[in-house]
Amino acid sequence: MIGYGFMGAAHSQGWRVAPRFFDLPAKPEMTLIVGRNAENTAAAAEKFGWAETATDWRDAVARDDIDVIDIVTPGDSHVEIAIAALEAGKHVLCEKPLANTVEEARAMAEAAEKAAARGVYAMVGFTYRRVPAATYARDLVASGALGEIRQVRANYLQDWLVDPEVPLAWRLQKHLAGSGSLGDIGAHAIDLAQFITGQKLTSVSGMLETFVKQRPILAEASGLSGTASDEMGDVTVDDLALFTGRLDGGAVGSFEATRMSTGRKNAFRIEVSGSKGAISFDLENLNELGFYDATAPAGQQGFTRILVTEPEHPYMEAWWPTGHMLGYEHGFSHQARDFVVDVMGGTQPTPSFADGLQVQQVLEAVEHSAESGSAWTAISGTD
Repeated sequence: MIGYGFMGAAHSQGWRVAPRFFDLPAKPEMTLIVGRNAENTAAAAEKFGWAETATDWRDAVARDDIDVIDIVTPGDSHVEIAIAALEAGKHVLCEKPLANTVEEARAMAEAAEKAAARGVYAMVGFTYRRVPAATYARDLVASGALGEIRQVRANYLQDWLVDPEVPLAWRLQKHLAGSGSLGDIGAHAIDLAQFITGQKLTSVSGMLETFVKQRPILAEASGLSGTASDEMGDVTVDDLALFTGRLDGGAVGSFEATRMSTGRKNAFRIEVSGSKGAISFDLENLNELGFYDATAPAGQQGFTRILVTEPEHPYMEAWWPTGHMLGYEHGFSHQARDFVVDVMGGTQPTPSFADGLQVQQVLEAVEHSAESGSAWTAISGTD
């Protein structure tokens, strides 16, 4: 695994736990963790359960005893690491968004396509697909339970940047992160909306806003933020992204991604409306799915609360008795499970790097729409 921060902890949990609850065709061995700071990397290895450490990702790519490279670094380094790993015959799992630009994402997708022809696979980590309630929402839509899909609303609301004294972490610098709320959490909203509906965005109209334009320069990182210094630096990404979109199956969508929504810690909400029903999902109640059956008799209509903890629900057969809840970290175990099963079965894991490229093209279109003031911007590769 390349990187050891917030996502490093989450991915480590996934690799460590998945083989202990799921019957996998191969057992992941947590061989090597890589970080530029030797002392911090050693501490992460001890805490998360990695056997060895290194300070150069090239050491991992060069080793014959390593089969998988898991990339959890800032976006500016994804392209170089992923392409080198694929060319060296390593399977790759890469955190979202896939890259910082469409050009980088396209290079990664092309490298992944070539590697797949040799039986080497790559996947991008849109982990919320693996929340059982979200996966079940996809299944309900695919079954026709909602009828013709007409609208999707996706809102991802956080507030960790409301305080203007929060320091200038890498997520607030365009050359490291690519974009702000748009790519960090808006990418999740885009991917999950498309995953659940089975439709792809074809055009968007959006706006971006940066409310706090300067922040104290980071002195020491910790989690999403860290300790501030006395110097100030420019915020070069968005605090808020708002956009509407048209999807290729005829649906329309509205999307909001913000890290300035006072009082909202990690509120990711998605609602899909169809001719026969609707579903609603809220990450802050991630074991539940709301389902509205518009075909029921008028006196019986209303949103039903489905507790997605039955063995019949996605992924749940490996866990606890009915009604015993899962948490945020379980999505990473499901991600590790799916990755291992697909790779060992010679099947392309999803979401693929091609899927990651498509999301990157949506992000770019939103940026272009916001910058130009254009009412609608078509997404690259769509008519």
